[in-house]
Amino acid sequence: MPSLLVCFVAGGFAALIYEIVWFQLLEYILGASAISVGILLAAYMGGLCLGSRLSTRVVRSRLDPLRAYALMEIGIGVLGLAILIGLPVVSRLYGGLGASGAWDLALRAVVAGACLLPPTVLMGATLPTVAAWVESTPQGIARVGGLYAANTAGAIAGCLIAGFYLLRLHDISMVTCTAVATNLALGGVAFALARALPARGREAPRLVPARPGRRLDRAVLLAIALSGGCALGAEVVWTRLMALLLGQTVYTFSIILGVLLAGLSLGSWLGTLRARATGDAARDLGLCQLLLMGAIAWASLMLTRSLPYWPVAPGIGIDPWIDFQLDLVRCAWVILPAALLWGASFPLALSASTTPDSDPRRIVATVYAANTLGAIAGALSFTFWLVPAFGTEGAQRTLVAAAGAAGAIALAGRSRRAAGRRLALGVASLLAATWLMSAIPPVPAALIAYGRSLANRIGTRDPRTNAPIPLPRVLYAGEGMNESVAVSATDRVRQFHVSGKTEASTAPEDMRLQCMLGDLPALMNPEPRSVLVVGFGAGVTAGSFVPFPSVQRIVICEIEPLIPVRVAPFFAAENHGVAHDPRVTIVYDDARHYLLTTKETFDVITSDPIHPWVKGSAALYSEEYFDLVRRHLNPGGVVSQWLPLYQSSEATIRGEVATFFSAFPGGTLWANNVRGKGYDMVMVGSNRPQTIDLAALNARLRRPDHAGVIRSLRELGYSSAADFLASYAGRQHDLGPWLAGAEINHDRKLWLQYQAGLETVREDEAAIADHLSSYRTFPDDLFVGPTELKDAIRDTPGQEPGGE
Repeated sequence: MPSLLVCFVAGGFAALIYEIVWFQLLEYILGASAISVGILLAAYMGGLCLGSRLSTRVVRSRLDPLRAYALMEIGIGVLGLAILIGLPVVSRLYGGLGASGAWDLALRAVVAGACLLPPTVLMGATLPTVAAWVESTPQGIARVGGLYAANTAGAIAGCLIAGFYLLRLHDISMVTCTAVATNLALGGVAFALARALPARGREAPRLVPARPGRRLDRAVLLAIALSGGCALGAEVVWTRLMALLLGQTVYTFSIILGVLLAGLSLGSWLGTLRARATGDAARDLGLCQLLLMGAIAWASLMLTRSLPYWPVAPGIGIDPWIDFQLDLVRCAWVILPAALLWGASFPLALSASTTPDSDPRRIVATVYAANTLGAIAGALSFTFWLVPAFGTEGAQRTLVAAAGAAGAIALAGRSRRAAGRRLALGVASLLAATWLMSAIPPVPAALIAYGRSLANRIGTRDPRTNAPIPLPRVLYAGEGMNESVAVSATDRVRQFHVSGKTEASTAPEDMRLQCMLGDLPALMNPEPRSVLVVGFGAGVTAGSFVPFPSVQRIVICEIEPLIPVRVAPFFAAENHGVAHDPRVTIVYDDARHYLLTTKETFDVITSDPIHPWVKGSAALYSEEYFDLVRRHLNPGGVVSQWLPLYQSSEATIRGEVATFFSAFPGGTLWANNVRGKGYDMVMVGSNRPQTIDLAALNARLRRPDHAGVIRSLRELGYSSAADFLASYAGRQHDLGPWLAGAEINHDRKLWLQYQAGLETVREDEAAIADHLSSYRTFPDDLFVGPTELKDAIRDTPGQEPGGE
């Protein structure tokens, strides 16, 4: 048994690496929206469930369990390598079909199933197969809970090592090969054990044929299914709320998953010990579910009434690893109580389902399948229905009710002869669930708006008067399928927030940036007709195209439906009512997925500002993404991309610029300065050499049909085209020495999201901008036209409106 424990630790390590890698690679193809992630999750967990059920039929009693296990591990490794090699082909085939609507959803499911089902079926079959070695007693089969705990412990290592080390420093191919090598080594070890155990005089296990007429305890199966549904539903809800508190970096999600897995592993060990000692596992299973009602309520209260107000600075020091330790403590404070109880439930359910004449493989396969089916249902229902319809408050109340129902079912099922006792248990569970449900509070609107910085904002004081500075008014807060959003306002500024971070505002510097992302490419293209905008935001970037008379079509990709519907009206004056403009089509989809599947090309492609440190956003800064964008530009088309200088090191900025220029040679940089200092920039590229005909541009802007464009530029503080173009900050040719040795951000080595996630407390933007400006020379071949117009730009280099 100790050798098998080690094997299952290693197997869990490899499985979690595969899950992280496969989801990341498949999201490039299927998109990163909640619908795509739900399809991937259903395929992954569905394979585990199917594998557990098929294991008792495919692996016959005459086949040695260890040899069968060895073949499964080798098969997982081979399939893992095949997926890595084959996904580029899958991407080309899928993109070439150009499906849409219901057919596209079906095609996504087919792709997810074809890629994930074969290896996950083998993963799901390993535990029931090895269960043949245990005794057919409640105490004996509970030892399988130890293997489950070991597997989960390995998953913890896979989650943390991959999330904090392997994927940060190495590409996906190397990380995948690490998991493949682990599986192949496990196969060799299992074959060696199969040969060695008889030689040591170990008696082969007694395999008891399954009795087709005998059914497992339905109450136990229903209880463990509800338990699995609660566990995955809670993961959906709590990950969302914890991301508000900790930030949406890849490290946050690794920490949350690591803590959850740690609780499940430790709980499984404790449950195994309890199942081997108790004579009534069904009773203990029911009690675990009833205790979960309190653990869920505890987590809810901590997430909404306590942790948001802990006076913990988001940047307590320059070392992010100190912040990670605090984040780990906060996650454990919330998640561990419930995770321990969910972990203990599995071995208790195994023990409660076992009789002396039962087949251990069938018991494990059936209980595991019920738990996994419940998990699939929980994940999907909470993601697609409960959270969007009732918010996290209603979703957590549902968790309490489901846990109470699971407890009542498990306890009532063991006392079939006592109808009165069953009724009393049901009434008591109902009363307890009702009381705890009423105690669950809604998520604070200020937490949705300010996230990790809420506690610090509450304690902020005016340096002149020492009086507390009140928080801005939250005008709207909502929880959608993909994101939680809010709109806040002071007397001077309105802000748009996504999951605890500010994405857009009406502050002058933010308005300039959001409009530059649209105005620059629209002015550099002589007559833009079609536009693609990645992300709606406050609608200002998309709205900057509305005044251009030549624009006939504006496509906006947005994954969260709440934003155009509920947020856009708060910024209608600034975004020109773009959500209701007849030229606008809003596509509720991930932008990469849309570009992969559409045949349409555009004169301009731009994006509303998206921070690269947010999990998944770095995929919009990779060379492969920029190549995809270039292929969807019409001849002479122009692309623009935000480049935040803050919350980044100079090495990270160099990598972002080098990656953009690798896809768009000859690209340019344009500065958005604040109070005379560097703040952020816009990268602009084209599929043809860039030139700006100043005389033609001036003539165009003097036309009556461009009056709206001139008015918009003046509202931003630009008095003329020359004033606007004076924000030019550099280009690839001049920045060659600065870019030398910069790392390129690739889909298979997405270092940017890992590096940017370590730099959210940095404030080096002014120094980076100063260094960049030292390479700036006036580009006579970019600005073509009369000397006086060139001189007007040359005399005001890199200035913001007003010459600050």
